[in-house]
This record gives sequence, C-alpha cells and structure tokens, in this order.
Amino acid sequence: MDMQKENSPAIVRRVTVYASSSNALAESYYDAAGRLGAVLGAAGLDIIYGGGGVGLMRAMADHALAAGAHVHGVIPGFLNTVEHAHKNLSRLEVVNDMRERKHRMLVDSNAVVSLPGGSGTFEEVFEALTLKRLGQFLGPVILVNTNNYFDRLVDFLQHSVSERFMSELHLDMWSLVDEPEDVIDAMSSAKYWSRDAFKFAAVGA
Repeated sequence: MDMQKENSPAIVRRVTVYASSSNALAESYYDAAGRLGAVLGAAGLDIIYGGGGVGLMRAMADHALAAGAHVHGVIPGFLNTVEHAHKNLSRLEVVNDMRERKHRMLVDSNAVVSLPGGSGTFEEVFEALTLKRLGQFLGPVILVNTNNYFDRLVDFLQHSVSERFMSELHLDMWSLVDEPEDVIDAMSSAKYWSRDAFKFAAVGA
C-alpha cells in the first residue's frame, strides 16, 4: 500500500478533538470551541471526542452537530457525574476507564485537534505525540492556540529538543494555529509522517 497516500492529510475523514470540561473559562474559549465544531462539521469530517456535555466539549459538539457532523462521544461510566455525557450525540460510547477512552478516541482517527485544557487534555495530547514519535499514530496533531494558551507548552517542547531529549525532527509532530478556521489548512499542510519514525524516536549521540 502507498503509505504516502494512505496517510496524506488530504484524506482525513475522522478527527479526534481534545477539549476541557471546565465551565469557568473566559467566553473567548467557548467561542473558539464552537467555531472549531462548525469548521469541522462544514468540512464534512466525522468527530470523535470525550463525550462530555459541559465546557468546551459541549460547545464544540453542539456546533459540530448543528453543522451536520457525525459526532461520536467516548466517556468512562464514572465520569458521567462530572462531565455529564452529552445527550444528543450521533453516538455515545460508555467505556470502563480512561485508558480505554483514550484508545477508542485514537484508534480509527486520521488527525488530532486539541483545544485548550487542563491535565487531562495535556495527557491526551502527549499520548498522541508519543505514539506519533513511535510511528504508531501518523496523522496531523493541531493545537488551537486560543489566547496564546499553548505558547508555554510549545516553548517547553522546544526546550526538550534543545536539551536533546527530543530530536529536531520531532518538531514536525505538531502544528500550532491561532484560530479554529486555520485547522483545515493546517491538516492539509502537515508534514508527512511515516511508521519509520520509530527509527529516530531515540535521540542519538
């Protein structure tokens, strides 16, 4: 099979979205989340996300559904009392734990888009980047930098490269965009990534 064709951003059909469940954020974060949902829906992309009916998760899902997207939520049963599963999704999948949730959200996805979030969102993003570093996930990873939220995270990743915990090549694992409307172009222009990435996963002398 032609790996270049198989993993080209041009054939992205299903997007994993990571987002916060917080209801205590500045309004600009909810606005950006809603715009992202609308953008992905208008592009005809299927969406899989954490299934929550609160916070940025809800804003993104509501606007994606309104734009005609198929939105699949994945939520652990115990989180129903915290993230309150969205009631109007195309599909809601209840799983046993967080590990299963993260696996299900990535297994059939062609790309990752992350809105701002806390420790759970960071964990999800770093899992996607780690799998990409090992050649196990090949799609674009896009960070939506609302209010410059991800600036310090990207600085830290660049510091990791400077200190040789990561390679310069690993700087191509993600893209940073200022606005949700930039996400589709960022996916289309993302650097091709191969399963051979595991060959340079470890930084040599």
